[in-house]
Amino acid sequence: MSVIAPSITAFSPAEYKEQVDRITGFAERVHIDITDGEFAPTFTVGISDLWVPAGWSVGLHVMAYDLENFVPKLIALKPNMIIIHAEARGDVAAYLRLIKQAGIKAGLALLRPTVPSSVAPLIQEAEHVLIFSGELGRFGGTASLMQLEKIRLIKAINPNVEIGWDGGVTVDNAYSLVQGGVDVLAVGGAIHKASDPHASFSRLQQEIAKTGVL
Repeated sequence: MSVIAPSITAFSPAEYKEQVDRITGFAERVHIDITDGEFAPTFTVGISDLWVPAGWSVGLHVMAYDLENFVPKLIALKPNMIIIHAEARGDVAAYLRLIKQAGIKAGLALLRPTVPSSVAPLIQEAEHVLIFSGELGRFGGTASLMQLEKIRLIKAINPNVEIGWDGGVTVDNAYSLVQGGVDVLAVGGAIHKASDPHASFSRLQQEIAKTGVL
């Protein structure tokens, strides 16, 4: 069963609280962006400013080159999942193993140009692969459905891996994304920019639930 994970991309503690408050009460699985100002051109809130309501299943999406400065600190927060980029510097596979050794689900994100076969050993280590079709460090992007072809290629490398999608998810394309094999849809602007975030979330859930109707 696919799920909608509202995302948080905040640039100050006050904005972070606003976004948390906006989705509290209906969010269960949540996607939080963390950036370094280099891999992504923006700086999100610092690790020390991260907090979440009780009961949330949290995935931390690390858009950073230098994993040494992020991963150990994020492991200490004990989230449900940490997603690092295949395009980061250093031994990405070693960090995926470190995350798993801490009892946390290890996720791997692929930018649009990254071909799955070029990072096959990393996909084999990962428990979740995020197809990134967004704008680094901000809400937005276009859900390029051509990227769905990556799912077949990823599954050929690691058949049991969970598939995530980040970027451009809307009510108009959520059904197509799930039909294409996406398990977790990270949704930012379509929820946070809506006049009624809860209603937008509910419409997205209704769209992906249509996959069970023959």
